Amino acid sequence: MSDTRDQIRAHVQANAGIHFNELVRESAYAPGQIQYHVRRLIDADDLVREEWYGQTHYYPPQYDPWERTALALFRRETVREIVVYLIEHEPSRPDTVAAKLDIARSTLEYHLDHLIEGDIVTKTYDDRNRVTLSLATPEQTAQLLAEVTPTVPDRLVDRFTRLVDGLLENPADSR
Repeated sequence: MSDTRDQIRAHVQANAGIHFNELVRESAYAPGQIQYHVRRLIDADDLVREEWYGQTHYYPPQYDPWERTALALFRRETVREIVVYLIEHEPSRPDTVAAKLDIARSTLEYHLDHLIEGDIVTKTYDDRNRVTLSLATPEQTAQLLAEVTPTVPDRLVDRFTRLVDGLLENPADSR
């Protein structure tokens, strides 16, 4: 195996769920070189490639589908904050989570849809049809959460979304 391919494989191993753009930014290689070597690594079953929410992510082969989904989601700062809040305060009501994290309810629901789809968070309804949020597998979720740090671009997208949400919620306050 080439030195370049070894370095790319080692970088993905150390950053499971890394997306292609981040891999390019963090490497000394051209995008075409990375694509070439990543294809070879995938063909050799040394990497797994998956599309999540408009981005291509790469994983070492030892991660199962649930873990790959979780790692892709945890790269978003807002998702991480939601999950950390639930680890510390589960079960919780969505209104409480949105208020404590200072995010719009629509933003919370957007991220919850993905977290529920990925079997990371569960929604239960009581006899009065009130929603309660909890983690499907808290211990496993906490372990995976510790493996990921959101990138600067992901954090900027999340912060911009929060800014827009705040302006839309309080248009009189923004003048």
